Amino acid sequence: MWSFEKSNLCLCLLGTSLSFGFGVAFANPYAYSYGYKVSNSNWNPAVTTGYGDPDGNGSNGGACGYGSLVDVQPFKARVTAVSPILFKNGEGCGACYMVKCLDKSICSSSAVTVIVTDECPGCSSTHFDLSGAAFGHLSLPGRGGQLRNRGILPVVYRRTPCTYPGMKISFRLNDGSRTYWLSLLVVFEGGDGDIGAMYIKQATSSEWMPMAHSWRANWYITGRGPLKGPFSVKLITLSTRKTLTARDVIPTNFLAGATYTSRLNL
Repeated sequence: MWSFEKSNLCLCLLGTSLSFGFGVAFANPYAYSYGYKVSNSNWNPAVTTGYGDPDGNGSNGGACGYGSLVDVQPFKARVTAVSPILFKNGEGCGACYMVKCLDKSICSSSAVTVIVTDECPGCSSTHFDLSGAAFGHLSLPGRGGQLRNRGILPVVYRRTPCTYPGMKISFRLNDGSRTYWLSLLVVFEGGDGDIGAMYIKQATSSEWMPMAHSWRANWYITGRGPLKGPFSVKLITLSTRKTLTARDVIPTNFLAGATYTSRLNL
């Protein structure tokens, strides 16, 4: 359990780190600028805003490159853009967070779970820019309008395992992929959700060839062709360094733009 209480501390400056002269520094001052003090170390202070229509699903695609997937389940109404510190140059894409509003007068006691699909490059410190629907779920019934009128809200957040019931981890071959250049986007990765490293292996070889992180949530390999399938893919999560291996997931006669689903159901 966690709790919060109103604090008498008053912030007169905004920045990435503030101390109050008694040896305590807060990495995110915004949650305290509203006078709230979080008392559970399992949650971290942040701020949140909402964008788009009040019931909107979020941006069409977003900086992670998930495209139209953000408009359908399981992403629908559960997406968020995040500040650079959480986006991590795209390696934070796919991570799942629980976000909880602090003001009991307008906020629900339940947290909303969201998936990182976009970046908010102008957002400073630790900031969640939620889809309209996700932002609305933070409020008490009938208080959504009041919540939106507040603008920037103090919240607490924590990482949570991603769950995609009935879905299996899948790999989309990006447009332009061929035997001399392969580019992959991973979707529906349960658990950590993020990726710190990725490798690919040809069926005729025992070598796991490292892929490079290019942009957004995309990884690629070049200069090793012609590559021959079927291909196995191994990824290492960024958060806990867990290894996931999808054997022979990409066929020999692969097609650029196609999505191939593994037997892994995380």
